[in-house]
Order: sequence, then structure tokens, then C-alpha cells
Amino acid sequence: MRVIGTAGHVDHGKSTLIQALTGTHPDRLKEEQEREMTIDLGFAWLKLPPVEGSSTGEEVGIIDVPGHRDFIENMLAGVGGIDAALFVVAADEGVMPQTREHLAILDLLQIQGGVVALTKVDLVDDEEWLDLVESDLQQVLTGSVLENAPILRVSARTGRGLPQLLEALSTCLKDRPPRVDFGRPRMPIDRAFTIAGFGTVVTGTLQDGTLRVGDEIEVLPLGLRGRVRGLQTHKRKEDFAGPGRRTAVNISGIPLEQIRRGYVVAHPGDYQPTRRVDVSFRLLPDASTSIKHNMEVKFYLGAAEVLARLRLLGTEELRPGETGWLQLELSEPVVATRGDRYILRRPSPGETLGGGSVVDPHPGRRHKRFSEDTLKRLKALSQGSPADVLLQALLAAGAALLKDVVVSSNLDAGSVEQAISELLHSGLLISLEPVEPAGMEQAVPRSQDLVTSRGFWERITSQMLHEVENYHRSQPLRRGMPREELKSRMKSLLRGDARLFNLTLRRLVAAGELIETGPLIHRPAHTVRFSPQQQQAVDRLLSRFAASPYSPPTVKECQAEVGEDLFAALLDLGYLVSVAPDVAFRHSDYEHMVAEVRSLIQARGQVTAAEVRDHFNTSRRYVLALLEHLDAAGVTRRDGDVRRLRV
Repeated sequence: MRVIGTAGHVDHGKSTLIQALTGTHPDRLKEEQEREMTIDLGFAWLKLPPVEGSSTGEEVGIIDVPGHRDFIENMLAGVGGIDAALFVVAADEGVMPQTREHLAILDLLQIQGGVVALTKVDLVDDEEWLDLVESDLQQVLTGSVLENAPILRVSARTGRGLPQLLEALSTCLKDRPPRVDFGRPRMPIDRAFTIAGFGTVVTGTLQDGTLRVGDEIEVLPLGLRGRVRGLQTHKRKEDFAGPGRRTAVNISGIPLEQIRRGYVVAHPGDYQPTRRVDVSFRLLPDASTSIKHNMEVKFYLGAAEVLARLRLLGTEELRPGETGWLQLELSEPVVATRGDRYILRRPSPGETLGGGSVVDPHPGRRHKRFSEDTLKRLKALSQGSPADVLLQALLAAGAALLKDVVVSSNLDAGSVEQAISELLHSGLLISLEPVEPAGMEQAVPRSQDLVTSRGFWERITSQMLHEVENYHRSQPLRRGMPREELKSRMKSLLRGDARLFNLTLRRLVAAGELIETGPLIHRPAHTVRFSPQQQQAVDRLLSRFAASPYSPPTVKECQAEVGEDLFAALLDLGYLVSVAPDVAFRHSDYEHMVAEVRSLIQARGQVTAAEVRDHFNTSRRYVLALLEHLDAAGVTRRDGDVRRLRV
């Protein structure tokens, strides 16, 4: 699931356009509606039209951001987690100051994709004016991340161009790769509130992993512990949410007053807050000032906004358009990882200065400003460590033999050993064999071992457990899910890899998450329970079996009395034993009949169907069904008209 974010100057029609596309007006605050101006983040969603090769359109979330310069901080809180931009420029005004600033922010955050909407075309009668505005806009977009974005002329009031705009958004997202699941979920909080009867709810765009109902979570940087009580995406309840989703998390155990925008929801222990980061930095070409050592700036990362003091490394000054290295000393801790994009702004007067990416989120100490070793290290880190390279190869493979992942990474032997050790220690690489007992530390994988990333492992195990739980819900009277049916349902995600399926199942069984009984798979807590009405029906049917144990009701009669599902449950649970398509006996009666047939043959050497019929005082129909069943089971063998015991 993807997220689109609006961008553009104030009063250029972003919110009105979203309402026309989705039917939902994103301005939720009373003040916003009264002033007809977006102040805080707004949210909506829609289903895009299908693209070529797809039968259904993709559902996407939309974040509507303020365009007014006074609320640029709120804009930054929402735009960082988007997959594509809906860049809005009003046809009657053209390019304005916040048009340029928002474009610069998209550029600094490297939002690689978008569509440009030239709105309010119904207010302009002159097509030549529209051509002039579009030409000016194309010049502004040149050299930016939106340089190749399509420009569509639209009107939210008349509906002109809206179908084409939706198609362009579908095309824009078509080839974008899905968000990578590193197995370490983090969700920057952009909104927090309470709902009567539910308690604290926070929203944001989930990154880097999956959250599930029941997960223990930690709200950073304060380290507050709670639990996921419920999850929603676009007002639909979900059992889990994956990376890239707009998600609402109902948290138990943490009061609202302890949470604020910019905090991060994560699994305990996955992230450590930091008050110092090393970053690469690009000063915007049209910045009004140079960057100098010890400047105070505002640092924007995810939904967080904190004051920072910058240490300029390797030079005395950065001029507009130049790049360099900074060490930022933060006034408050934040959650950051290598590669995160950020923005710096001047506190007063407010101005976007530039931005870049986090190179080291946890530098051990303050750097000497002109140390060549420090500058070389930062350059190497910006290009990726061996562990980063190996992890990317692993993420691309999903699950593969270690030797194949190593070949894809193109690393030398020494770097590979270091990278494997680092990824194992951090839990980002998982060796699927041998299956270790619960709680045992993983051994270093061999070249022929199947390995995967923690993110993909959590995805496939979550899906496997989800499939079994869904089966239990849809078939509550069945003892378990047939193994082959589970394998079939996992085929798409596992790409038909039987070895991966077997190892995943073995590990979940070893961990006690699943139980395998013969051909059936079930969750440990699953038991078949009859309702009082069902139990009454079962008792009535079993009394008929007790009244005539060797000439019981037929399968069709049983199904007519209790229903097909309940009859199947009686077979599954062992109350009844099927010996033929239309014949079943109570388990105790079946065991008695098998023992009696054995005794008859042992006493006489052989037995005929008629003799067995007379022994049980039943009909030929039931006897033939039983004897043919015993032949197939290897208890007896037929020799003409008689049966003998198999040796």
C-alpha cells in the first residue's frame, strides 16, 4: 500500500482537489474549515484505476500538507514518508514562493516520483495563458526529482482532467518497488488522540517492518512500554500492518499526555535514540545565507522537529549550492538510521536551508573538524558498509542459498565474513537451517544453507500463521488445516520453494507456534468446541450408533441429521471412523469389529463375508465395506471368496 503526499503553495487548491478525488475533505480542524486553509496534516484515501497488467486498482493513502509558509513545519511532518508527490500549482497564479520551497523539500528528501496538477483551469479562459504557466512550471521543475513528471490541467470544480490525473498517479506508482521490510518496524507519530472506550491512538506511516495486534511496543525516545491493542488502515481493522502503510495504532498502557508528534513507535530494543548524528548536507542554491560552524538550526527527521547546533566539518563555510559534512548536536533525542533523509531550516526568520542523509546515527564522539580520517570515514559510510551491501542483496533475493547471496553482493571474502557476522549479531540475517531449538543462538550459516532477512522471515511466518488462523476461523469444526492446502496458499509468497516451506514450517513447529499432527497443521490454542445445540445433535446421532452398532445410519443419513460440517468434525476428531464413502462406525465399535474379525480368522484360518455378516448379525452392505477397508489397510487379504490375515 502506497502513500501520496500533496505539495504546493497556499490556496492553490490542494485540499479541494483531494476532496474531488476521494470524496473526503482532509481539513479536519474547525479553524481550518473556517479559514479555508490547511493548517495541520490532513488524510484521505482512494482506489486508483487499474494499470496495464492488473485487474484491480491500487488503494493509496493521501497526506494533505499545509501550503502556507507559517505552517511549513507541519508540512515537513507529513511529507517524509510518502511514495510519490501530487504537486499542485494553480493555473490563475502559477509558480509562487512555496511552490519553489515545497519542490526543494521534495528534492532534498529524494521523493522519486510524482504528478503535477495544474489546478483551477476553470478560472482561466485563455489557453495561451495556460501554455505560458505550464512552460514556466517546466522550467522550475528542470533538474528536480519532478523533472519528468507529467503535468495535467485539472479542475476540481468541473471535474476536468480528474480521470487522467488518477491514471497518471497509477502509472507513476506502477513501477515503484514496494517498501523494504527490514524486520524492525518504526512509525514516526504525526498525530495522537484518544477514542472513548479505546484509549490512546497514534497515526503515521509505518517504515522498515511490520506491526501486529498484540505486539509489545516502545514509544521512543522516552522508552515508554505498551502493547498494540488494535490496528487500522483507512478505517479498516487489520491483524497486522506492513511497511509503507498509513496506520492507526491503538496503544494500551501509555496515556496520551506522554506522547507527542515526532515520537516513534517501535519494537523494544530495535532502536536507540541519539542526540548526535553525522550527516551529508547540501545547501540550496537559492539559500539566503552561507552555512557556518556552530549555527543553530531546526532539524526535521520523519515527523520530529528539534533544535540543533551544527558542527561544520572539513571547511570554514558552505556557500549556496555547495555540499559538505556536518555533525549535528541535537537538543532532544531522535530515532535515526543510516540513510534517513532530513531537512535543515533556519529558526528565525524561517527558511529552508537544505538537507541530506544520515551517515552515522550514533557517532561515538565529537569529531575534530578538520580530521582527514573523519572525512574519509564519512565518505566510506555514505557509500555503504559491507553489511549494508550484503543486506541489500539478501533483501532482493527474499530467501536464497548463502553462496548465491554472496555472489550477488560482489564482496571480497574478508568483507563477507565481517558482514555475515554483523548481520547475524543484529538479527537482520537468519539462517533457516539447521532448525535451532527455541532460545538457542544461531550458528554461522554454511554456504549451502538457506538464509533470509529478518523482514522477509517475519513476513512469511506472519503469513503462514495468518493462513492457519484464517482456516480455524472459517472451519472451526476442523481439527487442523491440511498441510498441502497450507503449502498451496503460501506458494505465491514463497515462489513455489518447497524447501523454504518445509523449513519455515519446521521452525514454527520447533518454536511452538504451530503443531503438526499427521497431515494437519494447527495453532496450539485451537480446539474444536461444539455449541450446546451442536452437542445435542451429536448426542442424538451417537445414540443411534449405540442402538445399532453394526448397522449404523449411513453417511447420508448422518449428514442429513447433523450437517456435513459437524459430521466431518466427528470423523476428524475420531468419534467416527469412515470405512467406505457411505459407511462409518463409532470408533469403539470399529475397534471391536476389527478385533473380532482377527479372532475369527485366527480360529478358523479364513473367513467368508457371509460368516462375518452372521457373526455381527448385520447386512452384507456393512460387512463388505468393512472387509474391503481392512484389505486396503493391510489387515486382511482377499483370496477368492475368503479373507485371511496378512502375515
